[in-house]
Amino acid sequence: MDYHYVYKDVEGASTQWDDIQRKLGNLPPKPPPFKPPPFTPSEGQDSKPKDKSWIDDKTEDQLEDLEDDPDLDDDRFLEEYRKKRLAEMREVAKVRRYGSVVPISGSDFVREVSQAPEDVWVVVILYKDGYPECGLLLQCLEDLATKYPGTKFVKIISTDCIPNYPDRNLPTLLVYNNGAVKGNYVGLHSFGRRCTPEGVALVLCQSNPVLVDGQSGSEQSRKTVLDGVRQRLIEKVVRDHEDDDAGSSSD
Repeated sequence: MDYHYVYKDVEGASTQWDDIQRKLGNLPPKPPPFKPPPFTPSEGQDSKPKDKSWIDDKTEDQLEDLEDDPDLDDDRFLEEYRKKRLAEMREVAKVRRYGSVVPISGSDFVREVSQAPEDVWVVVILYKDGYPECGLLLQCLEDLATKYPGTKFVKIISTDCIPNYPDRNLPTLLVYNNGAVKGNYVGLHSFGRRCTPEGVALVLCQSNPVLVDGQSGSEQSRKTVLDGVRQRLIEKVVRDHEDDDAGSSSD
């Protein structure tokens, strides 16, 4: 009697008989042995290259924690850049941030406007509902409040602020700093034929750096503000011109 010695290979998936049958073509080829994919460790914060972008991704608290990082002790550039970024963040944090046109009442005026911190510029609009001119100027101020969150913008019903204030003077814009009136603009004509956020910004900053973006620190100069406003005005004119050209070509 013939005995066939059966064995299993290392995978335990085949016999000697099976191998013979595969050679004769009676069985399909043996599948390749399983190989797990190579291990690749996931990229964590510590595995990222330590460069400027690595510093830029850090929060203020994280930058403070890096003060004793041994890797930065050997990299003077990164350590200096860390200190610079930390100083910038702290400077920005000093600037009060507002970001919208806040409604106030007559009883709020002294606290919110006259007694505002010395380093804060306050723009006050005297208005009434139902006046298109007031609505247009309010839209411009909402835009500016978003762009310049370091400046405080408030709105108040004209007769709540000044009893019997003439409606013909609406809208009126008052600019305060350190408890004193620095600007007074009566009527929409004060801001040119077309009342735009850029036009209002240029008028507000003719004499003082009223608009503060919250990014440049409290020592922002009038020239810096005006340069930024003029740049945005130029960009808007170019965009409007391009839109007009695109509209003409589609007709």
